Amino acid sequence: MWQRIQTLYLGLAAAIVFAMFFCTFATIIGPDGTKITIVYSEKIAYLSLMIMMFIAQVAAAASFKAFFLQARVAVIAGLLAIGFQIWLGIDILRNMDGMSFNVTALFPLVAAALDFMAAQRSMVDEMTLQAVKSTRKNRRKRQK
Repeated sequence: MWQRIQTLYLGLAAAIVFAMFFCTFATIIGPDGTKITIVYSEKIAYLSLMIMMFIAQVAAAASFKAFFLQARVAVIAGLLAIGFQIWLGIDILRNMDGMSFNVTALFPLVAAALDFMAAQRSMVDEMTLQAVKSTRKNRRKRQK
């Protein structure tokens, strides 16, 4: 399973998404100096999107034997991550004055990049495999 680079990319993306369940999204500093931290899992919408992203990452990594399927699921996971990143960006722009945001707000973007790199490598592997099969088939026809 871990013999191909795309599986490593998908594993890293899944680890990044899994880490988001425990990371803080932002910190609000009150007028009296009290700090309130906001965790991703506190918002139901964030939590549901993170669960969907994690399931897509695991499904893409688990489909390592079917290259086309792995590429498609990795693209879907990447699109989910980009959608989540856009949503986070809108929330950041809305609440820019009162909050201090954590670097983990960029994790979906990193996961999306890893997903698209994995999808590309899966497609390259599939095309290489098809070319080898085609070449073998043509050689057999010529020998007969």
